[in-house]
Amino acid sequence: MTLRCLFVDFNSYFASVEQFDRDDLRGRPVGVVPVMAASTCCIAASREAKVHGVKTGTPVREAVERCPDITLVQARPARYVELHHRLIAAIQDCIPIDGKPLSIDEVACRLIGRERERDNAVAIARKIKRTLIDRGLDPIRCSVGIAPNTFLAKTASDIDKVDGLTVVELADLPHALHGLQLQDLCGVGPSMLQRLNHAGIDTVEQLTAAPRERLKAIWGGIEGERFWAQLRGIELPPRQRAAVASVGHSHVLDPQMRNADGMRSVLFKLLAKAAMRLRQERSKARGLSLHVRFVGREQRFSRDLSFAPLDDTPTLLHLMADALEPLLRAAASGRWRVERHPPLSVAVSLIDLLPDAGNSAALFPERQRNQALTRVLDQVNQRYGNNRLYFGAMQDALAQGAAPMRIPFQHIPDEASEADLGAAALVADPSMDELWLQRERQFKAMAESAHRQERERGAAKAKPPGHKPSGVGGWVRKRQGSPDDGRGTTGSLF
Repeated sequence: MTLRCLFVDFNSYFASVEQFDRDDLRGRPVGVVPVMAASTCCIAASREAKVHGVKTGTPVREAVERCPDITLVQARPARYVELHHRLIAAIQDCIPIDGKPLSIDEVACRLIGRERERDNAVAIARKIKRTLIDRGLDPIRCSVGIAPNTFLAKTASDIDKVDGLTVVELADLPHALHGLQLQDLCGVGPSMLQRLNHAGIDTVEQLTAAPRERLKAIWGGIEGERFWAQLRGIELPPRQRAAVASVGHSHVLDPQMRNADGMRSVLFKLLAKAAMRLRQERSKARGLSLHVRFVGREQRFSRDLSFAPLDDTPTLLHLMADALEPLLRAAASGRWRVERHPPLSVAVSLIDLLPDAGNSAALFPERQRNQALTRVLDQVNQRYGNNRLYFGAMQDALAQGAAPMRIPFQHIPDEASEADLGAAALVADPSMDELWLQRERQFKAMAESAHRQERERGAAKAKPPGHKPSGVGGWVRKRQGSPDDGRGTTGSLF
């Protein structure tokens, strides 16, 4: 009775939902993209697309090259959340879920008592699969892993990915894992894979044979010991939620927003959203970090600000507007040729957070006014929906449906606090009435990786030997080995 966890992973979830809703997509390769643009990347791929090498993070151009018959579909997060709740309800009719779902498409269930017997655990897994079909949720399928802990159960669910069922008992360890690649294990990304290879560990067999002290040294701390324990079936106590260190959002701009005004409007929307989250965390920020990336340029525009602790939206927007002013002046004067190097992505973070000690009154009338305005803004939007009231600088972003709220992988959003309803009356497309939820971090990494690959391909095509790009108006890439100017600057951009 070594089985303690049953892990359900919905296969190619976003793409499967699209096939569920559209009969014409069933059995065909499908790629889900955040925006319909050639410069973006797939955030999900159907099983049929994965056969051709298309996966999460594949650039759209590359996906079309690998699979010319692929159908690209724009993501509909509201629909994914809606079906998520139906799927969870089906699972809960078979077995209670252990706490909250781990993500939009992953659920861990705790096995207790006789459920830990192999035959009984397998029967529960098959009942879950049968229930999904009986409730008409086909072609949304799931793979199930059953193992002594959550880590191994998740790993087992990935062994037979297409509607599979895999059981790993303590007696099967470590041999059951030897057929996997290192990167198949949760927690081994590109950076950790490089560190393991550098330490002489190239296979899972070598990893499972490594002593605890060696993994601790490779990971650089206790995480190595935790990984060693999880490989051996030990269920570790959950980590306590750490204090939030920063609150931020990023967005790859849609093609129609890749101009100075569109960039500014999206940044205002992102910062207003971050400020709202800051207040929900009952914190105040002592700094703001701003970044803009450009098409065709490696260097980005960055500003880091420091200030006294605050959380009101008007003051934060004013500070960011001042920080953006040099870039906007460069666009107006022609020193930044927007048509040649349009803005590609934007990011803003509130950093250096402090717990809010209470309602301390502001000394200056303007700050008192901003705090009062923020309170009214929150009260209205909490009652009638986010962005029912908003600042005028966000108008273009709302009208174009830019920077929608998306689904994060590790969080199932609360519709009451995260539904973005303010754009509904401004957008002709009815789909904008839907719930758009945040998935910023993973998509940001995928999108930037895709664009970096595009730049590398272009750079490899041809540059005369000895050519040193001078850029526009003296905008040059920082030379290797040159000192960093530090906080708050990016050198000479223009």
